[in-house]
Amino acid sequence: MSNIGHNSGEAAVSKKTKAGPISADRLKSFVERIQKLEQEKKDIGGDIKDIYSELKGVGYDAPTVRWLVKELDMDAADRDERNTLRDVYAHALGVFA
Repeated sequence: MSNIGHNSGEAAVSKKTKAGPISADRLKSFVERIQKLEQEKKDIGGDIKDIYSELKGVGYDAPTVRWLVKELDMDAADRDERNTLRDVYAHALGVFA
């Protein structure tokens, strides 16, 4: 058995023991908050899906808009670096010959 797995198991146990006794009310509060956020995430996902359906219905290309949204969410420097690498790789494969 490797020490890596053994040590990580000990760390998990020690974190649990440092937490102290379990408070059912506090645990319930955490779980309820998580459940509420998970439901909100599900609702938002549905709303986003509806918007993509709507834009597709008026003639926009949904995959291209998804790509654009993803690009706009990226840091400009990260986006530039990725695009540069993509171009280098594409040229190496003869895609833009």
